[in-house]
Amino acid sequence: MSSEHFEVVVVGSGAGGGVIAGELAARGRSVLLLEAGGHHTAAEFERWESRAMAQLWWPMRFAFPRSGEGAPIPMVTGRCVGGTTTINTKVALRASQPELDRWYDATGLVNERGEPFGVDDLAPYYDRVERYLGVRERNDWDWRGCVRTVKGGFEAIGASLHPVHAYTDENCMQCGSCLQGCPTNAGKSTLNTYIHREWMRGTLALRADTTVRRVVIEGGEATGVEIETAGGELETIGADAVVVACGSLGSPHLLARSGVTNDRVGRNLGFHPAHFVFGLFDEPQDAHMVAPITSHCLDHATIDQGGFVIEAVTVQDPIGFAIALCDESGPMWGQPLVDATRQYRHWVGLLNMATDDNNGRVITQEDGSARYESDFQPDELARADAATAFSRRVLEAAGAKRVLWSSPASTHTQGTCAMGADPSRSVVDGNGQSHEVDRLYVGDSSLFPRTLSVNPSLTIMALATRLADHLDANVSGQLRGARREMVA
Repeated sequence: MSSEHFEVVVVGSGAGGGVIAGELAARGRSVLLLEAGGHHTAAEFERWESRAMAQLWWPMRFAFPRSGEGAPIPMVTGRCVGGTTTINTKVALRASQPELDRWYDATGLVNERGEPFGVDDLAPYYDRVERYLGVRERNDWDWRGCVRTVKGGFEAIGASLHPVHAYTDENCMQCGSCLQGCPTNAGKSTLNTYIHREWMRGTLALRADTTVRRVVIEGGEATGVEIETAGGELETIGADAVVVACGSLGSPHLLARSGVTNDRVGRNLGFHPAHFVFGLFDEPQDAHMVAPITSHCLDHATIDQGGFVIEAVTVQDPIGFAIALCDESGPMWGQPLVDATRQYRHWVGLLNMATDDNNGRVITQEDGSARYESDFQPDELARADAATAFSRRVLEAAGAKRVLWSSPASTHTQGTCAMGADPSRSVVDGNGQSHEVDRLYVGDSSLFPRTLSVNPSLTIMALATRLADHLDANVSGQLRGARREMVA
């Protein structure tokens, strides 16, 4: 048992938890940020693929088809201070109104005025996050030859290709090592912004390598968390409010282990399934030595236009490239795989992401472990197929003499603790508080009632900023402490 008590304990330090903890600490609130992974910084980041996968990524988790037919979906997330923002490409895109309309349709999500939740409700929070992180349009997007190669293919078929907006500053030299952690801190993860700015000032308590076993719930209220110490002992830390921000895979698992009984916990898991499509060119393209995403095509982003987004250019690092590569016969192996990987420098990749309908699930089993299910319907599979066909057309128009692709994966899991006005269709209310448990909040991508068509991190951060405002305002009197006096 511990005598420690904080106004807010935040579990998880990614795009949701890192922002919430940093925002509240900056306002003088007493905050403890807990992270299951290690605390690693740019001084340790180097382009060593296998080391980064072991040090910064969660051990790979797979969603298996509910029907028992088809391949499992590997799901990539970060397990370190900064969470997935430490190992992502920093693409910063806002949700569109049609996407937020799908949220309202799914869970009846409304704003403070009782109106359907829309882009105007998120706009001021997007603005704040973009200013804080220095989101910019990539004016260096077509510096490298591999980008110009595929740019010609898009133009040849009459498709658009535009620079992305990203939370990277001008120190980005397009070294290509985003997924192993940014070695120059040009990539503005929550690690080197929201968290470190407050941690270094001494205003934010941070504990890495800490496993949270459960949220402590007493009398219908969250009163703290139970953690496992390095020595294997259990310790309880008190809190006025607990924010669970372990991502779409971890948050429902923790809520279920804590005894939250809402039967929507773990449902509506979305994958935003992604495929790489690779084109082989005669000249070296060196697509591994460029920012993994500098540009994108949004021509087909909405469901009625096709329901997929193409990002360019990219190529997985050698291990990821080799283990996921497919041709017409399925996963490649033996001499054909050897021959393809020997031409690594000549491949250029497009990343296509299809919008799915959140039919997956996170299931907490009797032994306390988690099982993940996918259940793609014909419409969803058709969107993914259309994205692959489109990417092939682009690469062939650009002059590719051969096209291969990867097996599907997910780096943008969303849903499982949906926010909404209707408790029968959602887990938390419009402020992120559990319908069943007072003082218990969720603050990550699991809030999304439906998958976005674009990279979700900016929207997670905007919602996290909104939740931090709500907690700090303390309208319901849940936070019992007084703010610290902040010294400039």
